[in-house]
Amino acid sequence: MTENLSANTDNSATEPNELVTTRVLNAAPADVYVAWSKPENLAQWWGPDGFTNTFHKFEFRPGGIWEFVMHGPNGVDYPNINEFIEIGPKQIVLWHLGAPHFQLTVSFEDLGGKTRLTWSQLFEEAAVFKAIKNVAEPANEQNLDRLEACLKNMSV
Repeated sequence: MTENLSANTDNSATEPNELVTTRVLNAAPADVYVAWSKPENLAQWWGPDGFTNTFHKFEFRPGGIWEFVMHGPNGVDYPNINEFIEIGPKQIVLWHLGAPHFQLTVSFEDLGGKTRLTWSQLFEEAAVFKAIKNVAEPANEQNLDRLEACLKNMSV
């Protein structure tokens, strides 16, 4: 695998409280799906730079719960709980049950051995979206940088 081929935040989101980030990954959709579906892989890359994770529950199925703690580089723990809504090789949808409330939809488009990943966060409240957008945009890019590193390690 090589470096990131394209990374951008798409300002043409279809919903007013939606943050959309797309990236072309130099990995097949099946490999990207494995990076999501196996907790030992997901724990390696989930979160912005400097974060680590402790997973408590990971039920990768519709209706399943993903409960974990993100450990920030500042020593602060951030408990998270999500419910998987849709699981499939082309799309994963989850609902972030704690504040801030949002639906995350991640789509995998096959580009002939590469994957266009579309990461869409649809926030429940406009005020929360406005307050968090400037933090979430760079954090999402860091998260995807870490996903790319995980994909490279998975192929070794």
